[in-house]
Amino acid sequence: MSRKERKEQSKLEKKEKKKKREVNKEFARVTYVFVALFLVLMGYIGYFNVVESEDIINSPYNPRLDSMADRVVRGKILDKDGNVLAQTETAEDGSEYRSYPYGNLYAHVVGYSSQGKSGLESTRNFELLTSNAFFLEKLSNEFQDQKNTGDNIVTTLDTSLQQAASDAMGDSRGAVVIMEPSTGKIRTMLSKPDFDPNTVSENWEWLNTDESSSLLNRATQGQYAPGSSFKIVTALEYMREHSDYSSYTYNCSGSITYDGVTIPCAGGQVHGQEDLASSFAYSCNASFCNIGLQLDLSKYSDTAKELLFNSALPGKDISYNKSSFALDNNATSSDRMMTAMGQGETLVSPYHMALITSAVANGGRLMEPYLVEEVTNYSGTIVEETDPESYGQLMTSEEAAQLKAYMQNVTDYGTGSVFAGSGYSVAGKTGTAEYSDGDSSKNHSWFVGFTNVDNPELVISVIIEEADGNVRAVDVAKQILDSYYYN
Repeated sequence: MSRKERKEQSKLEKKEKKKKREVNKEFARVTYVFVALFLVLMGYIGYFNVVESEDIINSPYNPRLDSMADRVVRGKILDKDGNVLAQTETAEDGSEYRSYPYGNLYAHVVGYSSQGKSGLESTRNFELLTSNAFFLEKLSNEFQDQKNTGDNIVTTLDTSLQQAASDAMGDSRGAVVIMEPSTGKIRTMLSKPDFDPNTVSENWEWLNTDESSSLLNRATQGQYAPGSSFKIVTALEYMREHSDYSSYTYNCSGSITYDGVTIPCAGGQVHGQEDLASSFAYSCNASFCNIGLQLDLSKYSDTAKELLFNSALPGKDISYNKSSFALDNNATSSDRMMTAMGQGETLVSPYHMALITSAVANGGRLMEPYLVEEVTNYSGTIVEETDPESYGQLMTSEEAAQLKAYMQNVTDYGTGSVFAGSGYSVAGKTGTAEYSDGDSSKNHSWFVGFTNVDNPELVISVIIEEADGNVRAVDVAKQILDSYYYN
């Protein structure tokens, strides 16, 4: 082979190698794309199983649940003492229907299972339609074409407390939440007006057009101005910004005027010379408006966020609306004063106020709230159990201790003195939230607090809509707690 021919052959070989390298690069690129897609797919599958699968499984639009109901008798929902709150019964014609022995009492928290689902009937739908009976029994039922029995949901709910709350509320609209601050167990969740889950199908059209919004769970989804119960948040922020807060003084003349805006104390009451403790105990609007004018708005907003405003709230099995804190650096002096005393554009649910109060009672630490104690098979064997766990530290133990002292002053000699002399100790905060109803002004009444102050046992949050001085939340709370401790 001549020299020229060898050169030509070498050039051809180089071109061939270059072509192969380019082909290999293309294969590599395609491989990388497929590997990346595979990793994304695996990541999504992992995310789906951990985060979204339960919601998809429990969705009323999931046809898989219908097939499960064909093979499994829906399990029971029980209170903490084993009382049946919901169960499946069989009619004379052999059809199954859901029965709620306590009728309206647990309407919102337990929910209903016709015309869709709500409450625990919805969030625990999968468990109720899953049978963890002994496998030989399930196998035998399959051969005999008989249904298996679904698992039971044992809740943290206390029927005696729930009934006491319902009795105390009477015909008033509003809500009550009671929980254990040391564990996060929710003992009572009541909303009024209510409905009978046994007759949801028959009354469905009316329930969806009811002007009273009976289907709304006011305990978790209600959005209210917090009134003076929000002074817990304002006092905390003032303490954080002023290490010498114990030296705070203000002379209340019955109202405060600033930038042409006048805000009165309740009933125009003149409180005279006050420190922070007495301002809190007597719920002095003028003093707290004065405090609001002194606060750093960015820090105030940060504290509100730490206390879960504008944030997701903890608590499995609980459908809620986020609370709102709207104050920012563009706020007017009027906005600052109104917000500091619990008015303005701040909105909160009774459930959220129970969480904040729980943190105060529990040394600043909020425990994860929960409604389900355990899941058992129909014979009582535990399948799943909930252990108390911490959600997080919302404030320091020192801050919580000081707020606890302020709240005890409220019930010792302040606006919550109806509790003075009770056989059990209470620390709390009253509140009146004014709102406009067309041309008139009306009031909601609040009370938040906790019992056995030295070793807190129960946190209670009560709101009465349109109270207007006729029904006070603090009196409702006392009636509930008297029933619990004296009966």
